[in-house]
Amino acid sequence: MALSRLLHAPGFVRWGVTIDTAAEWRWLALLTVALWPTWWWMGQRMVDGSDDPLGALALGALVVVLWTHRRHLRAAPHLGLQAAALTGVVLTTALHNQLPELLVALIGLLSLATGLLAFLPARVSSAPVWGLSVLSLPLLASLQFYAGFPLRVVTAEVSRWLLSLGFIAERTGSSLVVDGQLIIVDAPCSGVQMVWLGYFTACAVALATQRSNRAFLLRLPVVGVLVLLGNVLRNTVLAAAQASGHHLPGWGHDAVGLVVLALVCSGIAWAMAREERAI
Repeated sequence: MALSRLLHAPGFVRWGVTIDTAAEWRWLALLTVALWPTWWWMGQRMVDGSDDPLGALALGALVVVLWTHRRHLRAAPHLGLQAAALTGVVLTTALHNQLPELLVALIGLLSLATGLLAFLPARVSSAPVWGLSVLSLPLLASLQFYAGFPLRVVTAEVSRWLLSLGFIAERTGSSLVVDGQLIIVDAPCSGVQMVWLGYFTACAVALATQRSNRAFLLRLPVVGVLVLLGNVLRNTVLAAAQASGHHLPGWGHDAVGLVVLALVCSGIAWAMAREERAI
């Protein structure tokens, strides 16, 4: 009964119409400003050397998405998404200093992406937008801490199989012994940055080619496989060169890494850009 009276109250109806027809930039600006503690924490973490600033690239991609569709934004936002975005921002504010900052920032960035989707045209898939919001976080250091060693072990083991074709290779932990030479698969060889760039490429290409959520999600496993294969290839080439006595200079290591990264990202872009009927 109370809800029925509210729905028939002129003032409440006018208030609802005002909210529903408010300019999109006001809502998005409100969400952005409300997340200022998250921006402050993210900025500090990106500039103090504790994490790589790659998240800024993902944030820039979200801005490009908004700019690309600026002339086709919904006059009336999707109310469910808008309500979810506002709820998430309130939770972000309430949970500040109560939970780990990375988790709070995750809620905030997902809320911002949800608010953005409330205004974007329906043809824009939501999954890659949420993916870019996650990639916007300064999380490479955390990924290196929690997933770096397992990735190095897997990379070293698969590299051992390949190196065994031409060398005597053994693995101990994340290190290799190739023809009596100790080769350490260190943190930069874990492939964490390649993982980030691979999934960033997947999200960006999926949005640029207007892939559906279904097509995007079905192709995500391909991203993981290509990243793993690329990381194994890079480490195998470098280990084989060292075991053969051809010690590459620093720029040689970088060149091999960049070539493999280009191949991996190109493969991911090709997989994401394929038409859905080819799945």
